[in-house]
Amino acid sequence: MIPRVTGFLHGGDYNPDQWLDRPDILEKDIELMHAAHVNCVSVGIFSWALLEPEEGRYDFKWLDEVIDRLYKGGIYVILATPSGARPAWMAQQHEEVLRVNGQHQRMHFGHRHNHCLTSPYYREKVRQMNTALAQRYADHPAVIMWHLSNEYSGQCHCPLCQQAFRDWLKEKYGTLENLNKKWWTTFWSHRYTDWAQVEAPSPMTDTSNLSMLVDWQRFTSWQCKTFIDNERESVQSVTPKLPCTANLMERFWDYDYFSLAESMDIVSWDSYPEWHNADNVAEAADFAMNHDIMRSLKKQPFLLMESTPSQVNWKPHNKLKRPGMHLLSSLQAVAHGSDSVQYFQWRKGRGGVEMFHGAVVGHDGTGDTRVFRDVTQVGMALEKLQSAVWQKPIKPEVCILFDWENRWAIDFAQTGQMGNMRYFDTVNMHYRALWEKGVSVDFCDMRACTDLSGYKLVIAPMLFMLRNGMEDKLHAYVENGGALVMTYFSGVVDEYNLAYLGETPHGLTDVLGIKTLELDALYPGQGNALVTENGRYEIGELCELIAPQGAKVLGTYESDFYAGDAAFTHHAFGKGQSWYIAAKLSQEGLNAIYGDVIKQLNLAVALQTKLPAGVVTTRRGECIFVQNYTDQAQRVTLDGAYTNLLNDEALQGTCTIAPFGVWVLKK
Repeated sequence: MIPRVTGFLHGGDYNPDQWLDRPDILEKDIELMHAAHVNCVSVGIFSWALLEPEEGRYDFKWLDEVIDRLYKGGIYVILATPSGARPAWMAQQHEEVLRVNGQHQRMHFGHRHNHCLTSPYYREKVRQMNTALAQRYADHPAVIMWHLSNEYSGQCHCPLCQQAFRDWLKEKYGTLENLNKKWWTTFWSHRYTDWAQVEAPSPMTDTSNLSMLVDWQRFTSWQCKTFIDNERESVQSVTPKLPCTANLMERFWDYDYFSLAESMDIVSWDSYPEWHNADNVAEAADFAMNHDIMRSLKKQPFLLMESTPSQVNWKPHNKLKRPGMHLLSSLQAVAHGSDSVQYFQWRKGRGGVEMFHGAVVGHDGTGDTRVFRDVTQVGMALEKLQSAVWQKPIKPEVCILFDWENRWAIDFAQTGQMGNMRYFDTVNMHYRALWEKGVSVDFCDMRACTDLSGYKLVIAPMLFMLRNGMEDKLHAYVENGGALVMTYFSGVVDEYNLAYLGETPHGLTDVLGIKTLELDALYPGQGNALVTENGRYEIGELCELIAPQGAKVLGTYESDFYAGDAAFTHHAFGKGQSWYIAAKLSQEGLNAIYGDVIKQLNLAVALQTKLPAGVVTTRRGECIFVQNYTDQAQRVTLDGAYTNLLNDEALQGTCTIAPFGVWVLKK
């Protein structure tokens, strides 16, 4: 994906601008990078104040020297655009670049990412800076890629953004009459008679119109995408052959990442698990799902742009990685499709809020540390794996529908566990049931999901909002032989966040062989259970009452006034089949259900063997990554003869994998 690069990228965020008064340190960095098997660093992410110390006067001399030094040392450069934090003179001279918060207060200079994405002046300054950088380094052989800004995020309520929101609504709805209809504004007498009356939702205005809330999220996502487009066009108009990325984040809510990914050549993201908490396997499942989402955004390998080699400094409890975990967590990303392991940060700074954030090189400035040795181990592993891992990828047989707009609608819905419907967590529970079995998974949203025919199984947890004709796509998929798993709280509202009239799940009652009746929310500490012929499984939080209409009942509720009623069904439809899960099942219950589904559909698994709890397998290309997320050595029985590519050891039969150990196996 990146010209001139033939192996995995290994390195991280480099901030030489913090050390310009210490040339000895800058020289030492190259020596240490070689020792750590680092081949690439990101430069200039927060350097605007040095690159343009006053408006219109650029100073690139220091950056010239840094990039030249890195190139002479054999280190590639991912060159960043510095729009994530603009200099103080800009905030002082041009107030419009500063965001207005939800309380309609103009922010002051400070922090980062508090700029207005609508501001014409700011967009033009970004374009000027990016163009100047591109012209300066267009032909520099060290520069392999553009890193657009840093972790785009946030919203602005300034007059410019308010007007941009109205213009976006005019483009979408055409007339106020249509907007009033789609937003159901007769509720509480909120009908608009002039476009100027429309204000973005906030604590100071209105948060009762659920349709407007979703549209505001759509607008701010679109607004960010146009900002990314402005950045990308400004550099690629000069350097069309250099790809662009923007680093995304975990469990991110503000913007629709499927949409933003369209404005990138390569997706990258920043991964910061909380290892060594109460449940390492749950944490691993969470971040495996994030990795697979990032791979799925463009259906191609992604880049792990940031991770920590030791600990972070911004979580409530900043725990060190235990021995083995750095290699394990780094190769987890590779197993799920990453073509890099990059860190924040290369060298710890002396001040600021990230003074104690983990880094490859600490304040002692040496390579004689446990962390440095862990990083070196990863660099050596990536060099050994590159030829074996980069084989033709295996296309997953399973697709999970995960949709940002659906997530917004669920979070705004005032029903059930209001404000805590836990959509992401629920999707992750379904994902985990497959991940622990070694089943590969794609993700797709409702807009991008045009052809499901290549999948044996489609899973649609809590598909509350249906948009882009998703009900018709699922209908045709099952009718033509596909298998569908759907859950409670699905097919309830349309793309305008208005409730469907008639039976639900809308357009899918014949496919599922059921219709939904009511949704019961359980208080904390309350529970129910799913009773099947194979066992009893705990239920919490939500129970949906359903009426079978041809579906076979596979499980019933254990208690309450709906004891004995259907809670889990199966239905044959056309050439295909569907399952409906009516309640929030425990992980044990989902594991049991998907264990049966995997067998019935004969889904491919990474390794044909029964694994100890906490040991997970993932396939990439011809390689199988065996990962032990427990702090105990585990015995694994292999289904054939393999070589562990990390150390060329032959493995066969029953072998012992170390605590937090990882193997990369090839037959």
